[in-house]
Amino acid sequence: MSVVTTKDKLSPANAKDRAFPMEWTRNIGIAAHIDAGKTTTTERILYYTGVVHKMGEVHEGTAVTDWMEQERERGITITAAAISCTWTTASGPFADIQHRVNIIDTPGHVDFTAEVERSLRVLDGAVAVFCAVAGVQPQSETVWRQATKYNVPRIAFVNKMDRTGADFLGALNDMRTKLAANAHPLYLPIGAEENFKGLVDLVSLTASLFDESDPMGVKSIPTEIPADMRDQVAQYREKLLEAVSDFDDVIAEKYLGGEEITPDEFKLAIRKATVAQGFVGVIPGSAFKKKGVQRLLDAVVNYLPSPLDLPAIKAEDSDANPVELQPNDSSKVAGLAFKLWSDPYVGKLVFVRVYTGTLTKGSVLYNPRTRRTERVSRLMVMKAASREDIDVAHAGDICALIGVKGVITGDTLCSEDLDVRLEPPTFPEPVISMSIEPKTKADQEKMSIGLGRLAEEDPTFRVTTNPETGQTLIAGMGELHLEIIRDRLFREFKVEADAGKPQIAYRETITGKAEGVGKFIRQSGGRGQYGHAVIKLEPNEKGKGIEVLNEIVGGVIPKEYIKPTIEGIMEAANNGTVAGYPVVDFIARIYDGSFHEVDSSEMAFKMAGIFAFKEAMARCAPILLEPVMKVEVSTPEEYQGDILGDTNRRRGRIQNMETKGGACIITSHVPLEMMFGYATDIRSLSKGRASYSMEPSHFEQVPSQILSKIVETSSRAPART
Repeated sequence: MSVVTTKDKLSPANAKDRAFPMEWTRNIGIAAHIDAGKTTTTERILYYTGVVHKMGEVHEGTAVTDWMEQERERGITITAAAISCTWTTASGPFADIQHRVNIIDTPGHVDFTAEVERSLRVLDGAVAVFCAVAGVQPQSETVWRQATKYNVPRIAFVNKMDRTGADFLGALNDMRTKLAANAHPLYLPIGAEENFKGLVDLVSLTASLFDESDPMGVKSIPTEIPADMRDQVAQYREKLLEAVSDFDDVIAEKYLGGEEITPDEFKLAIRKATVAQGFVGVIPGSAFKKKGVQRLLDAVVNYLPSPLDLPAIKAEDSDANPVELQPNDSSKVAGLAFKLWSDPYVGKLVFVRVYTGTLTKGSVLYNPRTRRTERVSRLMVMKAASREDIDVAHAGDICALIGVKGVITGDTLCSEDLDVRLEPPTFPEPVISMSIEPKTKADQEKMSIGLGRLAEEDPTFRVTTNPETGQTLIAGMGELHLEIIRDRLFREFKVEADAGKPQIAYRETITGKAEGVGKFIRQSGGRGQYGHAVIKLEPNEKGKGIEVLNEIVGGVIPKEYIKPTIEGIMEAANNGTVAGYPVVDFIARIYDGSFHEVDSSEMAFKMAGIFAFKEAMARCAPILLEPVMKVEVSTPEEYQGDILGDTNRRRGRIQNMETKGGACIITSHVPLEMMFGYATDIRSLSKGRASYSMEPSHFEQVPSQILSKIVETSSRAPART
């Protein structure tokens, strides 16, 4: 991996064919907890870069990247919106060079975490936005973990510095303690709350005040570093130098030798440390009040990586051997389809990050998963809800394709003679489900089409049909997720539907070890059926999932019958013995059995696998697990007692309590079953002044007093499949 360090390296051979060479391209995401100010920050970026001429506001429903009706009505981001802009920084190693910045504004609500997951998978860098009052919040931790999983370098923007209770250094300390981030300020704020009036640049040791006479926040006024801040500035600059010198030998040598370090050298060292993911630069600001956003843009250009700065892209060939791809316009094409969207005007859009090669309109792409080729009829760049046709997309670009079929999220699209698979994003399992029925028979077919398209777009949304009742079941990440699905069915597919009561996605597991014998023997005057398998069942590590091991020796079960036996075990695991829910985290070892030369068949051994599993599981002390949510409530102190009492009533366990910015922050673990209708209850308990957020935490054993009710309910319900 090499990091671009000097201007004389910015004249690549491929620049003649493209408006912005890869060195001058930044693919970034804006990610944070709900209501930290991601969309407002994006709106300001679009204004300062000239994409829009009037700043949109989330609370007015005019934000460019919140373009869905559901987003504008609720004031939240639901789908990740991609948009491009250009920025020229005035100082640093990239001064006076126009850069293209491709931005994806991601949702903050946990119900739409899939949007963040797939966006971070294809981005080169990220801006993590934190609230200066609340600091690191639950969803902040989630998106930070997601960025770490996909090795995404990031910088941080501490937003809302104008709000009462804003504490820049407190938020910085939160990042260090809760996220284990090596976070250091690149700027220090001059003042806070209503007195937030300027920034001190720790790299160049200059200060500037916001020009209050400029309502759009474009201008700033150079000034001296305030006398009462000089000691603090010297202290934090020293810490910043120490942090980046660990990643740059030249800087370390100069720092230890007491030599002067120029601002450009300093910035290149920060860039190197950021790209190496060992350092996070932090910028204070207030997006709503139009303060500090231009300095954030400078940091995006100066410190976040271009596609060329990152390690080679890892892939697998058709034989599952590791392959490395280098970003290069002249190579064969390889890209990752990370998102699908049904557009009412142009049909199915497939969003692709092009990693290598040049993609042109009319070109033929190969899908290694389906072993089919697809022709690209149109090529576009997205600007939130609007589209712009293009003829070519280069390595490092993010674009949308029209005309390709049979593609799902995570598919690789490449040249036919390349045949590689890029690592797809991974998604959490749904935690809540409900039945859904159209109000009229005429809507049945339209609902099936609509649900099929929505499931194609959203990997965390599942649609199944119960074969016994014919009921359609939908599953997702939360109540809001399924509410939005129903709303989209009505608005986009003109289907009115009634929904049943939400159901919890319980799981079952085992706590002991046991053997199980499965025999399937049928004699019916002619060829009969004979299958016999013996298995050992034992618990697996939490979160490790299901492992089925073939430990047959001596051919007591022929190889051709092992696969159907495994299939039988997996099928039986879909309906456990406690309440009929899927079984997780176990190891099954097939170690004995027998067969008949004439009567044995694949079907007989599949049935033997089912019987063996059911018998073994019943002896393994099975338990029922329920999803538990991490809930964070922010409430004025006078309602603290009521909130705590309500949490205890919901079988919640308090994990932490602290006071921030005059509000009491209560963190607890509460079973999902007890969280339905919480939004309404918390409003009435606090006269509308408390707010909460929640995210899936873990699965936990259901208490015995609750278990009997769940088992009774499940025995009356149709069997799950």
